Amino acid sequence: RSPKRKSKSGRRSRSPRGRRSRSPHHAAVKVKQERDDHCRRVNEERKQRYPSEQEHRRERSGDRDRHRDHSDRRKNPNERPGVRGHERERDVQNIREQQAEREFYNERRREHRQNNEGSGVDQNPELGHSDNKPKEKASVNKEKPSFELSGALLEDTNTFRGVVIKYSEPPEARIPKKRWRLYPFKNDEFLPVMYIHRQSAYLLGRHRRIADIPIDHPSCSKQHAVFQYRLVEYTRADGTVGRRVRPYIIDLGSGNGTFLNNQRIEPQRYYELKEKDVLKFGFSSREYVLLHESSDKSEANTKDDDDEEEKEEESDS
Repeated sequence: RSPKRKSKSGRRSRSPRGRRSRSPHHAAVKVKQERDDHCRRVNEERKQRYPSEQEHRRERSGDRDRHRDHSDRRKNPNERPGVRGHERERDVQNIREQQAEREFYNERRREHRQNNEGSGVDQNPELGHSDNKPKEKASVNKEKPSFELSGALLEDTNTFRGVVIKYSEPPEARIPKKRWRLYPFKNDEFLPVMYIHRQSAYLLGRHRRIADIPIDHPSCSKQHAVFQYRLVEYTRADGTVGRRVRPYIIDLGSGNGTFLNNQRIEPQRYYELKEKDVLKFGFSSREYVLLHESSDKSEANTKDDDDEEEKEEESDS
């Protein structure tokens, strides 16, 4: 063979006749054919492995059931296979029976209610006989509603020096015109007089931060009792009704109680006090005698006391 001719410059000729075509069309066609062949092989393998899509789904659902039964058997090893299905059927049957029985009794109750509305006779639908006995009063055993204050709302409004006060004054609370006093005695020893006419109420207790009249005996409570003045009605000698301010004592549920003339009083209840009454708190040996400014005078001044009460009434009105 003769050698290929070279151009004058010494390079080979660039004529496209002697070279293979470099067009990308053949490569793209080959890649597409390979992809189609791969998809075809995969589909054939899938068809061979799963003849039909329905059978494939059936096999998957069977696998799920077998897996559920296997997990149930692991949880309950003593339970035999197939028992769960019977239990489900039994439960469904029981539910249907209960629904039917409920509908039956509802229908009988409806008929019973219609009969009662028409005749007014108390009839038992389940036993099927009429009961002519009068109904017992069920309201006797029921607890009546209480609309009294529970004290929970007083925590924000009835707080003094950071301490919640157990007691709140009544609407008839008044400051007295008569000058009442407490004369304390300890084993026949006279103690300083307490003037208790400047306020409408005085708190007695062991809590010195809030107590108006402190009681330091350990048997007394922190909030033991309250000395309260109240405007109350009374009947005059001529039969007319008037109003006057009178002193009262109330125990706040103390542990060892409050004693009026050596008699223990009930907690949470007002007791009217009279001149020369004696008060004791807990196991303290101190006694408090209630007097006022005109107590040392003769009994002829009772008319003056009535005049003072009438003046109090006029000032309150």
